[in-house]
Parts: sequence; structure tokens; C-alpha cells
Amino acid sequence: MAALVIVLAGVKTAEAVVAPLLIALFIAAISAPLMFFLTRQRVPQVVSLIIVLMTIIAFGLLVSSMMGASLDGFSKNLPQYQHSLSNIGSNLAAFLSGYGLEANAAEMKRLFDLSAVMGFVGTTFNRVLGTLTNTFLILLTVAFILLELGSFKLKVMRIADDPVKSMARFEHFSSTLNRYIVIKSLMSFITGLVVFFALYLLDIDYPVMWAIMAFLLNFVPNIGSIIAAVPAVLLGLIQHGPDTALIIVLVYLGVNNIVGNMVEPRLMGRSLGLSSLVVFFSLVFWGWLLGPIGMFLSVPLTMTVKIATEESDETRWISDILSSEEEL
Repeated sequence: MAALVIVLAGVKTAEAVVAPLLIALFIAAISAPLMFFLTRQRVPQVVSLIIVLMTIIAFGLLVSSMMGASLDGFSKNLPQYQHSLSNIGSNLAAFLSGYGLEANAAEMKRLFDLSAVMGFVGTTFNRVLGTLTNTFLILLTVAFILLELGSFKLKVMRIADDPVKSMARFEHFSSTLNRYIVIKSLMSFITGLVVFFALYLLDIDYPVMWAIMAFLLNFVPNIGSIIAAVPAVLLGLIQHGPDTALIIVLVYLGVNNIVGNMVEPRLMGRSLGLSSLVVFFSLVFWGWLLGPIGMFLSVPLTMTVKIATEESDETRWISDILSSEEEL
């Protein structure tokens, strides 16, 4: 335990280095299937790597340009939105007063403060973007990881006491973890897509921005979907009234429940579930250790620990502690 405390203190001190490395590992895990597919089609390794890197860069530029344009427009209209929300809060306070329920006007104004919500989201995204500013280092790390994937198995066999057994464990661990990360990313993409079409059909401003937020925050357990939904719900309330806001709430609840509780476990082939308490503590722990990057990667990082510890009889008890009741 003392050694663990020392290691964690070192990781926290080296957050500026560790966070980009984890992002690179995450991107490499998502990109590995495309890399393997291209090499299986007899595309030279260097050419395959260039194609993968160009795909990553193109996707990043597309998302950042769409998000930047939406944020610019939203920032210009924020005072107007905030004025409308303040009026809604005042009307609600007057309505409650008519039934003998005293509501503090200042508290109602704070409750319907869209700028505060977006300020929190903006601060979080700025810290994430601060990590991503070192794009060259991240892409270089991704490139070297993808190039080393083929030889890593050989290294495991050379250093292991029992190469056959160690190789089987390594392959099971890497395939399970890679499958989890790819499926989680795909489910997050589907969540963002559904949110986009729903908000577009409901004529809510900036559906692309809310869809990107839903995609990214889907990686943050429990509170991620709530944070993603709040601005869109408030905007629906401003533009079209409480009926539309309620529909948006139902859309977010529906897509997160269907994708997270039905589609995702079925695609996984088995539960791979984490205890709800473990999910909450992992969010707090990784967020404290690595900041917003840790919050985004809290479930994948905890799943990495879980999958790694279930491979050995000596450490399987850790995996059992992290597991959900359904999986046990």
C-alpha cells in the first residue's frame, strides 16, 4: 500500500506526460483494427500507418471545425438565451408564489443559469484541449505503438517463463480490452448520432455541438450523460417550451438506457460490467489523478485493471470486487 501511494503520487506529478500517453494508447486501441485490416490486405505497413494517421487527423479536424463553428455561434447568442431563461425563472417563481410556495428569485436565476453550465463544460473541455494541444507528440506515440504491435507478442514470448501460457493470457487480455474500447467508442458514436437527429428534428439550435458533447461525455460514467443533456434541455425550454424540453429529456434517457444497457452488453458477448459503486469511485479517483482526461477514460482504465486481474488466479479476486452483480 505504501508503494502504491508513492506510485500514484508520481503519476499525479507527471500528469502532463501521463495524460497524453493515455490518450495515445486509447487512440491506438481504436485504430488497431483498421491497421490490422489493411496489413491483412497486404498493404505495406508504412502505407497502412499513413492511412490510419491521415484518418485520425481528418476526423480530428472535422470534429474541431464543427465544434468551433457551433461554439462561436452559441457564444454570440448566449446573452439572449440567458435573458430568456431568466424570464422563465421569474415566471416560475411567480407561479409558485400563487400557490403559497415562496421561491427565492436569486436562487431561481441561479438554477436557470445556462452560462454556468456551459462554463463548467467549457472549463473541462479547455483542460482536455490543453492536453491535446501537443498533437505531434500524441500522433508520434500512436504511430510507434501501431508499428510495435506486431513485434510485441514476440517480446512477451521471449521474456515469459511460460511462453505458451503467457501468450494465451496476453492475447485474451489484448483482444478483450481492444474489443471493449472499440465497442464503447462505437456506442458513443451512435449515441451522438441519435442525439443529433433528434435535436435536428426538434429544431434545436447547434445540434452538431450537442451531439459531439454527447459522444465525448458518454465516456464519463453516470454524470457524463447528465452534463451533456442539461444545456440541450435548457435550450429546448427556451426555444419551444416545456413540452420540447421533456421530449429531449426522454431522448437522452432512452438512448443511454437502450445503448448502454441493451445493445452494448449484447455486442460485448458478455457483461464485462462494473459495479455501480466502482464506476462512481473510478470517476472520482481517475479524475483526481489525471484531471478531465482521467474522467473521460475512467471506465476504460478501470476495465483495463479488471481484464488484466482476471487473467491470473492470484489476482482474480480484484476482478471479482470490481464486477457487477449480473456478471458474478
